[in-house]
Amino acid sequence: MARLRRYLSLIKSLQTGLLLVTGLAGYLSGAALDRPGTWPALGALAGSLGLAIAGSTLLNMVHDRDIDARMKRTCARPLPAGQVDPRAVLGLGLAASAAGVGWALALGALYGAVVLAGLLLDAVVYTVWLKRRTPYAVIIGGLSGGMPALAGRVLALGHVDLAGGLLAVAVLAWIPTHILTYSLKYADDYRAAGVPTFPAVYGAAVTRALIAGASLAAAGTMLAAAAVVGLAQGPLQVLAGLGAGLAGLAAVSVWRPSPRVNFGLFKFASLYMLASMLLLGAA
Repeated sequence: MARLRRYLSLIKSLQTGLLLVTGLAGYLSGAALDRPGTWPALGALAGSLGLAIAGSTLLNMVHDRDIDARMKRTCARPLPAGQVDPRAVLGLGLAASAAGVGWALALGALYGAVVLAGLLLDAVVYTVWLKRRTPYAVIIGGLSGGMPALAGRVLALGHVDLAGGLLAVAVLAWIPTHILTYSLKYADDYRAAGVPTFPAVYGAAVTRALIAGASLAAAGTMLAAAAVVGLAQGPLQVLAGLGAGLAGLAAVSVWRPSPRVNFGLFKFASLYMLASMLLLGAA
């Protein structure tokens, strides 16, 4: 049981779960629950996308175990702590990734292509190529994070449309808010690990300004996606209120920065994305 818990911790269940929710919401934004075949499709979406996301995360954890070993926040994780075999995790990550992408391709060529693109952007372009080279890697991380929402919409419709693109861009804009608040809180850790982050390269003030801009972009794009999808007036107003709260917290973090405000923004950003996707999924 302890070994199973170690392996489960490697897939970052909260992060994986949130990305999976964006995929399900993307699907439901284009397909009603009472449409024939919706429930089996949702199950297949959850299975294929969940495997691909988990596989990508496992591959990231194997590649970044040396970085994790140099950071106080992550040094106790199973891989840097030597509690699991890297080769076993690598094999599991490759198997989950292949199974997820293969299943996705079987469901639809375009859906599978979007899932594969998300996996490659995250595990190869972001993690292997850019993360240790430039703070702008976060943009690629955001792009890969937007793929599940787009994939869900594509599976529902069979093609890429404006709403799907807006959903992906909304997540792309939201992810810097999520990641950069974290890099502010753990700036010393990232510096010790030699990972170039915006706080380390450009300073905290510039990073907070970027977070504020990204929050505004995420809220605006999410609202535009909801309008294109046809979200009812009531839920649309709720979504607008949540976006205003996100932008307001980001503004406070610029004008009156503090660790408490930064942590609050980090937490609220996750709740904002979850609530937004649930509202879209119920459209």
